[in-house]
Amino acid sequence: MKVTKQWLLKQDACSESVKFFLQDKNNDIDHQFKRFIKAKRSSDINWFLSRKLKRKDKIRYAVFAAECVIDIYEKKHPDEHRPRKAIEAAKKVVEKDTKQNRYAAAAAADAAVDAANAAYAADAANAAAAAYAAADAADAAAYAAAYAYAANAAANAANAYAADAKNEMYKKIVSYGIKLLVTK
Repeated sequence: MKVTKQWLLKQDACSESVKFFLQDKNNDIDHQFKRFIKAKRSSDINWFLSRKLKRKDKIRYAVFAAECVIDIYEKKHPDEHRPRKAIEAAKKVVEKDTKQNRYAAAAAADAAVDAANAAYAADAANAAAAAYAAADAADAAAYAAAYAYAANAAANAANAYAADAKNEMYKKIVSYGIKLLVTK
């Protein structure tokens, strides 16, 4: 898969990202992803994936990211299940995309945001980020404009692992998104 300057501009990529992309003439997407990962340009990778993935794959990407970090939340709040329920609601939309399942995902997302806000207020920023990732996954499933939520879920999941200096979790999440992109 190739990415061109024209495509980036059509998608309203920021000028800094276009400039970075054009610094290397090899426009093969695998090559570019490796460059962006090495340069720690996580938001650019999420931005790209959120525009290139098909809707169900955006939801899968968001769910995967949220599942990678939900344990952070659940360890801090073992009796609070709203973020987990948001992830499960998103999965139901992937299995069967009905209006009823989308409404349930929207409601579960709202509940997960409430849980995340409570965690944040309790100075549990990483747990809050994990809960926000779950909420974003459910929002991705609930709404047609899923791309923003998919990117947010992955970003929140990566933020939940901010203490990981090598950011292996982020690489794992992005690698899954790339796999979804290239295997279709």
